[in-house]
Amino acid sequence: MKLLRAIVRPDREEAVANALEAAGIVSLTKMDVLGRGQQRGIQVGASFYDEIPKVQLLIVVEDAQVDAAVAAIEAAAKTGQYGDGKIFISPVEAAYTIRTGRKTMDGPA
Repeated sequence: MKLLRAIVRPDREEAVANALEAAGIVSLTKMDVLGRGQQRGIQVGASFYDEIPKVQLLIVVEDAQVDAAVAAIEAAAKTGQYGDGKIFISPVEAAYTIRTGRKTMDGPA
């Protein structure tokens, strides 16, 4: 299992969620976040913004779904401009369902 942490533009959030659903990945968690990339912010007229609003999506998928999930996120989030976002991938060791206390998945063997 892998955890994909995708940070995307807020206006691309719905398109990314729809693209993931079309790829068969329906479970996700969304959070509003602030951040900046290598440009250290943006200049808009006379104002400089060093913290830019983004949406972070957390998606746990089977290893076999990683490539499809990444492709769906990239296709839906890409505008071709700075600030389109990042995708980080981490291993998931285990997951538990809080309601039942049952272990629902094991990580790498």
